[in-house]
Amino acid sequence: MSAAEIVNKVWNYANVLRDDGVGYGDYVEQITFLIFLKMADERAESGQDVAVPGEYNWASLVKLDGDALENQYRHTLEALGKKEGMLGTIFRKAQNKIQDPAKLERLIQMIEKEAWSTSPVDVKGEIYEGLLERNAQDVKGGAGQYFTPRALIEAIVEVMQPDVSKLHTVADPATGTGGFLLAAYDYMAPHASSKKQQKHLREGALKGNDIVDSVTRLCAMNLYLHGIGTADGDCPVANQDALAKEVGDDGKVDMVLANPPFGKKSSITIISEKTGKAEKEKLTIEREDFWATTSNKQLNFVQHIVNMLNITGKAAVVVPDNVLFEGGAGETIRKNLLSLTNLHTILRLPTGIFYANGVKANVIFFDNKPAAKTPWTKKLWVYDYRTNVHKTLKQNRLSKDDFSEFMACYKPEDISKRRESKKLERWKSYKYDELIARDKTNLDIFWLKDDSLEDTENLPSPEILAAEIVEQLEAALDEFRSVEEVLVGEGE
Repeated sequence: MSAAEIVNKVWNYANVLRDDGVGYGDYVEQITFLIFLKMADERAESGQDVAVPGEYNWASLVKLDGDALENQYRHTLEALGKKEGMLGTIFRKAQNKIQDPAKLERLIQMIEKEAWSTSPVDVKGEIYEGLLERNAQDVKGGAGQYFTPRALIEAIVEVMQPDVSKLHTVADPATGTGGFLLAAYDYMAPHASSKKQQKHLREGALKGNDIVDSVTRLCAMNLYLHGIGTADGDCPVANQDALAKEVGDDGKVDMVLANPPFGKKSSITIISEKTGKAEKEKLTIEREDFWATTSNKQLNFVQHIVNMLNITGKAAVVVPDNVLFEGGAGETIRKNLLSLTNLHTILRLPTGIFYANGVKANVIFFDNKPAAKTPWTKKLWVYDYRTNVHKTLKQNRLSKDDFSEFMACYKPEDISKRRESKKLERWKSYKYDELIARDKTNLDIFWLKDDSLEDTENLPSPEILAAEIVEQLEAALDEFRSVEEVLVGEGE
């Protein structure tokens, strides 16, 4: 049975459980627990040392039914959630969401039929990522905010080129389900020629954290299915708020790949000693290493990521448009990025590629640098893959080939060899003096004529227009909800 067939088979059962009130997100969680137990059982049979105690293993579930099965499953989740390392991360705060023992038994029997440990790592990963993507399509449940399109991730990793021969460490402070970390692993794995490099790749190359319990466990399981980490060893991902504390020397990494959560406001405002404290927020955290105080999560993540990098570290970060044009703290942060790092590339992304509606986003690429008297950014290159590009999640999906021209223009081996050309109408450069002279150092730069504004014959198809209208309306509703939250907070 192919990976796609297994995904369809397992996912179809989600509709049955949905009728019982088990959401798609909860369903993937339960699948996570059960697949892990089945894999551990298979590895134990082959003589491998696993961290799951015998009284809570897969065999103890398969032989039961009815209330006995439900009780055993509940006790298993509670016991394993108290363990250390990767095992504890996957089962942390785990609960049984399938209240009908007959349906739990049926799900166990479905998983029992597949040999998870003996199938190739890439097949296992494909199956699980297929389930995660199906979960991301549950837009109403908001699961899509944790899922970055695979095509975009692969294009970013290909131009960033993490290097296992140099024992690079790659981090994502908002891991979601682990897409960036896994793509970096897949990129480095074929080049790991020595045992030292292979061990580093499995146990030390990847680091991440996410603030959401359930998402952290999905990421940990995703990594485990790809052969990263061990059940009783340290987990590459942690369940914590990346913005809550300053980055120590032991937290520095060679590369950051990230898509921080969308949304302007946060209940936490980061406080910079240089600019003073904000007054109206419910919770504040002092960060002396930040350039500006703001409650904008993306701006705080950008500052945090700069501090995560080694002196020669590199970053690629997906950010919404407001990070490029917002005044106040946004302007301060952009000026510092241009001066203190080499902010060399911006990729403008098309709309319609994220499961969160109404998102207009970009990828900013910058290299960390040591202190200097003159600004490090000499020239910023912008690739506009948004103007006159229309993508949807189903009819016109994003593919890696869509980024082929951008990847060729990027010149990852030596960005000094970049060139403009009349044939490359989407690729344009701007010198530092031009950028710093723009109002509020606005980096939301575009120059192509939008055909849809002037030529009705070139309008996209009605279904694309309808989808874009829905996205814009939902984005407007989100903005109104943000205003409502602020007004309610001020009323309190």
